[in-house]
Amino acid sequence: MLDQIAQSPHPSNSPLRKNMMLHVVHHPAYVSAATAGSSFRFDKYGLVMEALAQSGAALLVHEPAPMPLPWIEAVHDPGYVAEVMALNVPRDKERRIGFPVTAHVRRRSLLSPGGTWLAAKLALAHGYAANAAGGSHHALYDSGAGYCVFNDLAIAANRLIAEADARRILILDLDVHQGDGTAQLMAGRDDVFTLSIHAEKNFPVRKARSSLDIPLADGTDDDGYMEALMGVLPKVLDAFAPDLILYQAGVDAHGEDRLGRLSLTDHGLEQRDRAVMREARRRAIPVASTMGGGYGADRMAIARRHAACMVRLAEECLRHAPA
Repeated sequence: MLDQIAQSPHPSNSPLRKNMMLHVVHHPAYVSAATAGSSFRFDKYGLVMEALAQSGAALLVHEPAPMPLPWIEAVHDPGYVAEVMALNVPRDKERRIGFPVTAHVRRRSLLSPGGTWLAAKLALAHGYAANAAGGSHHALYDSGAGYCVFNDLAIAANRLIAEADARRILILDLDVHQGDGTAQLMAGRDDVFTLSIHAEKNFPVRKARSSLDIPLADGTDDDGYMEALMGVLPKVLDAFAPDLILYQAGVDAHGEDRLGRLSLTDHGLEQRDRAVMREARRRAIPVASTMGGGYGADRMAIARRHAACMVRLAEECLRHAPA
C-alpha cells in the first residue's frame, strides 16, 4: 500500500477545507483506454484524480493491493472466477458485462475490490474514505453484467465481517440503477442490509429484491429525491444499527446524465451526500464510498461530480466529528 500526500495547487480559503484530509484509494491500473469492441471507457478514473487535485482538498492517496482470490470466490462462483483469471470468459458473459475481459480488465477487476476493502478499513480509522473506483453492483454470482466484472461491494462486505472489522454493514446504493447483483449476493444475510434508491424504469429491466428498494419515477427532482431518502435512511440506520456504511455514491442521478432518468441538479447531489454523512456521523458510523455510475460526453464534468462528492463527504465528516 502506497500512501502519498497530494496538496492541491489551488488551496481553498475555507477554514474547514484547510483542516480536512481526504483519504482516497487509487491505483494507476484503474485507468485505461476503451477495450476493443466496447464503447465503455475507463478514463474518468484518472480524470477524477485530476479534479481532486484541483479541488482545494488535501489528499492522502492510498494504493490498494489486488483482492486475494479466496475472498472473491467466497462471493462469486469459483468457475466464473477461473474464467476471468484465464481470460476465457464466454462470449455471452462478455456481452452481458459490456466489454471483453482482457489482461488489463482482469487486473483492474482484482484491484477494485481491494480498493473498496481498503477504503472501508481507512473509514473505520478516520470516519470517511473513498475508493476512486468500485461500485460494481451489477456483477452476479456466476457472471458479470452492466460494465461490472466482480462485485466489490459484496466482496468487501463479506471480508470485513469475516475478519471481524465490522459486525453489521449497510450497503447504501444511491446509484440511479438498482444494485441487483449486490442484492442477490447478499440475500438472506442478517449482517448485511442492502438499501437501493433508484429509477424504477432504468436498468436492469428485471430488478432483484434488496433488503429495501425505493423505486423512483422518471424525472424525480431534488425535493422528491430528498423526501424519499430521508423517509427511509434514518429509520434503517436506527433499526439495523450498522457499524459501517458502504456508500455507492453514483452521480448518474443527475439530470444531465446520459444513462439516468432522474432530474437531480448539482445542488441535489450535494444535499444527498451531505445528508448521508450527517445521518452517519450522528450515529458515529464510518462511511466508505465508491464511485459507481456517471456517464456523458463531457468526461471532465462527470469527473468533477465524482470529486465533488468525495470532497463534501469528507467536509461533512469533519464538520460533525466528535468534540
